[in-house]
Amino acid sequence: MTITILDGGMGQELIARAGSAPTPLWATSVMLERPELVRAVHDDYFAAGAEVATANSYAVLRDRLTARGLEHRFRDLHETACRIAAEARDAHGAGRVAGSLGPIGASYRPELAPPADQAAEVYAEIARIQAPFVDLYICETMASVEQARGALMGASVAGKPVWLSITVADADGAWLRSGEPVEAILPVVAELSPAALLVNCSTPEAVSAALPRLAGAGVPLGAYANGFTHIAEAFLKDRPTVAALTARRDLDPAAYLAFAESWAAAGAEIIGGCCEVGPAHIGLLSATLRRAPEPAAA
Repeated sequence: MTITILDGGMGQELIARAGSAPTPLWATSVMLERPELVRAVHDDYFAAGAEVATANSYAVLRDRLTARGLEHRFRDLHETACRIAAEARDAHGAGRVAGSLGPIGASYRPELAPPADQAAEVYAEIARIQAPFVDLYICETMASVEQARGALMGASVAGKPVWLSITVADADGAWLRSGEPVEAILPVVAELSPAALLVNCSTPEAVSAALPRLAGAGVPLGAYANGFTHIAEAFLKDRPTVAALTARRDLDPAAYLAFAESWAAAGAEIIGGCCEVGPAHIGLLSATLRRAPEPAAA
C-alpha cells in the first residue's frame, strides 16, 4: 500500500519562526505581515518529503475576520494563502495543494457552527475562490456530523476532490468532540462521497482509537494528529490563543512515527501531522512510510 505524505502543522511552525506571542488570528496575521514565513514553512515540508501542501487558509473565515476589522481582506487572504502554497509546489516540482476549510465559529466548538445549509453557503464561497489555485480541499477539524455535512456540501461545488477530516475526543477517540459516536460520520460519508476520510487535531492515541471504527467508510482513510497534551478548557473560551495549550514533550519524530506506523497498519493511506508536528517529523514519516506494510487481516 502506498502512503500519501501530508505536511505538518502551520500555525505552531509560524510561532516558532516568528518569535512573537500568538493572537487569535495568528497564522492569518502572519500572512499579511510576513508572508515569506508561510512560504518557508511550505518549502521545508516539501523538502522533508510532503506530497501535499495545505494552504494557510484554515482560519480565513468571515466571522473570524470581522472581529478584527479584516473582513475586506477575505478574498485576498484566501488567494494569498493558496498562491503561496502553489508557488512552493511549483518550485519543488511536484506535489498537490489542498485548500484548507476550517470550522466556522471556533475549533472544537461545533455548537457555534451554523446549520449545515447555512454553512454550505460559507464553504461554497471559499471553494470557488480557492478553485483556481488548489488541487483538492480538506475540510479540517470537523467536530460534529452537522459540521461535516455543511463543509462537504459547500466544498463540493467546485468539482474538485474533497477530503473530510474529523476531530475526536482526546480522552476517547470513539467519540467526536460533539459527543456523537465517531461511527455517526459514516452515513454522511456514504451520502456525500468525500474522496477520503481523515482524523486530525486530536492526540495520537485518540486517532489510533478512532481509525478502526472508520474501517467501513468505503473511502481511503488518513490521519494527522496534533502534539498537544489535550485541548484545555481555557482554549474553549471566546477568542482563545494557542498559549492556552501545552505541547507534549514525548512526541519527537521517532515517537510520532511509531503511531503513524500503527495507523498505516490499520489501513490509513494518507498520513501527516497537525499542530506541533513539524518538518523533522514529516521527514521521518516520508523516509519510512513511502511503502508501508499491508493492513492486518480483519
